[in-house]
Amino acid sequence: MKPLTHGGVALGALAASLFMPAMAFAQDEAPPTLESLSEGLAGTASSLDSTWIMVSAILVILMQVGFMFLEIGFSRGKNVGTIVAKILVNFSIAGVVWWAVGYGIAFGGGNDFFGDSGFFLNVGQELSENAYVPGVVDGAHFTFFIFQFAFAAVSLAIVWGSTLERIKFGVYPIYALVFVAIIYPLVAHMTWSGGLEALGLTFGLGIQDFAGSSVVHLTGAVGALAAVLILGPRRGKFGADGKPRPIPGHNMPLFGLAVLILWVGWFGFNAGSTVAAADAVFGQVAVVTNLGAAGGVIGAAIMALVLGKTLDVGMVGNGAIAGLVAITAPAGYVDPWAAAIIGLIAGVIVVPSIIAIDKKIDDPVGVLSAHGVAGIWGTLACGLFTTDALALEGQKAGLFYGGGLEQLGAQFSAVVFTFLLVFILSYITFFLINKTIGMRVTADEELAGLDISEHGMYGYPEQFIPEAELVGFGVSQPLTAQSGGGGGPPPPAPAPVLSVTSNQNWSSRRPMMERSHGVQCVSLRTWPERLVSPMPSCVVVDRRVMPPMVLCSALLMASWRRSAPSVVTESSPPSP
Repeated sequence: MKPLTHGGVALGALAASLFMPAMAFAQDEAPPTLESLSEGLAGTASSLDSTWIMVSAILVILMQVGFMFLEIGFSRGKNVGTIVAKILVNFSIAGVVWWAVGYGIAFGGGNDFFGDSGFFLNVGQELSENAYVPGVVDGAHFTFFIFQFAFAAVSLAIVWGSTLERIKFGVYPIYALVFVAIIYPLVAHMTWSGGLEALGLTFGLGIQDFAGSSVVHLTGAVGALAAVLILGPRRGKFGADGKPRPIPGHNMPLFGLAVLILWVGWFGFNAGSTVAAADAVFGQVAVVTNLGAAGGVIGAAIMALVLGKTLDVGMVGNGAIAGLVAITAPAGYVDPWAAAIIGLIAGVIVVPSIIAIDKKIDDPVGVLSAHGVAGIWGTLACGLFTTDALALEGQKAGLFYGGGLEQLGAQFSAVVFTFLLVFILSYITFFLINKTIGMRVTADEELAGLDISEHGMYGYPEQFIPEAELVGFGVSQPLTAQSGGGGGPPPPAPAPVLSVTSNQNWSSRRPMMERSHGVQCVSLRTWPERLVSPMPSCVVVDRRVMPPMVLCSALLMASWRRSAPSVVTESSPPSP
């Protein structure tokens, strides 16, 4: 053996000094066991699951932006700012109420009807042993909580699509409180926690609603139906002959952006409902979701061409939403080929459904069809297309996989139960609201637009504020019939006076403009109930600058006669 050199001895000593402490440390600790390794892997898996649930929750929360843009796109320009306020207020109320009450009723264990733990959720709180996520509350419980809150907020957002452009803002927080505290939690608890099965309403089978075609979307649509039946249509929607008139939305590109945002958010909605990252099952659910949406677009495009001879943008967008709604319940139960068919059928039925409902009910964004009819179809589709491999314990395969009619019958029972419970509770709530504070704005406020009448501002100020308002900001002269050649802004003056006259008899009254803008007096002809009645043909203003609400509203009202109104100074007589 070759003797070690001095360099070799030094390297050996260094290696020993580094290795011996590690040996000593290893001797102080017990070697890892199979049990300790399993616990470590379980902790890692739990962390991954929580991360995936949180990411999915954020995607679902992003859907609020989609609903906001969807409703803004389908509304007229005078009613867009109110939608922003509505989304923010409803989302905030839902967050507080879900934490205090809703989550406990929906997922807090308890009996067949409602949960009995999880109220005012807090760290260290003990949940019932039969709660959806039992045990002492920790971080994992909170990720599930925020995920389910996002679902409740989506269901609430769906309700208001049928009420656009004529509902009082005060209705939103009242119904939101009832919906998130009682209505939605009851449906969620009885469907997802086995209440319907325990009551014998589903032939002893568990309900297949993977992510909420019935629990989330049908619930929201039925609430919308109850609201619109009491609220009534927008003024001018139906003519004297009872036939519907189109009231186009003002921004289809914004509607298209909304559909794409909802499409992306739906991956959190459906794929996130696996509530686990293990085995990457969420990947299959994501593919199924995408195929359902694609099928919906194709089906709606075909029907729009067949029935309307044009590729209507609104119908195609609603086809995507209908396909997504329909695939929400079967997302974890069906194969990809079935998802495409389910979405295609949803797109095919949503177009004639929108057309049929529009003949009797004013539903500006198609909520009753895209979320209601498609939600029913999606829930029933599980009873047809669920595979043996994906059916859970206590459930059966669909009819097309040899499971018979039992599961289809159970799905139908869930649809009937959801419809009746939500409609009864929602109708009672809206009826009481209507009898107390009222649900609908006045005719004056509706004609002026909810942005200015409910919020004192415009969503698009540059489109509504008259040019005269911009005097002194480098724009042109005040609005008068004869400016007289004098330049510069007018001198300060007391509050202006506006009169609107007509060739017919008219009476004075003080509309909301006087309250909101401090106008001395606004004399208006009594506005008719129907827009087809004669409207003012002459607007008389003084030489002073008019507040935007007063002048713009008067000009808009006059324009309903389809002739340009006369704008004259107060010193000159109105034209006959």
